[in-house]
Amino acid sequence: MSFNKVKINVAGTNYVINSMDSEQQVLDLAEKLDSDMRRIMEQSPSASITAASVLCALTYLDKLEKSNSSVDNMRNQLKQYFEEARRARAEAEKVKMELEKLKVDIQYLKNQRGNND
Repeated sequence: MSFNKVKINVAGTNYVINSMDSEQQVLDLAEKLDSDMRRIMEQSPSASITAASVLCALTYLDKLEKSNSSVDNMRNQLKQYFEEARRARAEAEKVKMELEKLKVDIQYLKNQRGNND
């Protein structure tokens, strides 16, 4: 696995990032971070770069936690759906076997009836 060295600028400071992600992806993330930090600093002129960084980090962590919670909920729903599907397949198989048995029984009764005539 190779790392890409990507030069970025966030809030007026240059950084070199080593990443396994594509250069464009790192640049896009840096652009979003820069935009979010600048917005915070424009809304609160007394906010330092450090404060804006902390606020961005908290916002991103909050979104991550909410996303992880949503993913966990989806996983649980999928487990329930798969379990319901498994039970439905088992029930369908049971009904199919009963149907086959009834067909055999009907054929037997028809044969018996034919022999008695």
